[in-house]
Amino acid sequence: MTQNDMVFRHLKKFGQITSLEAFREYGITRLSARIWDLRHKYGLSIESTTKTAENRFGETTHYDVYKLREEKDGV
Repeated sequence: MTQNDMVFRHLKKFGQITSLEAFREYGITRLSARIWDLRHKYGLSIESTTKTAENRFGETTHYDVYKLREEKDGV
């Protein structure tokens, strides 16, 4: 199974994914590249939302949450 397949399967099953989840679950270190592939090579509609949180040092950090958009025709 390719990394693209793993990310797509995760999105279908759980609805969203972050870089930390991709690394922990699948060893994927460049999630944004896999999202680019899914969007541009396979035509999937994936939205990203930037979230803000504190890291373990109390510093503000930002990360993206990627969600697979449901198509109107149920695809």
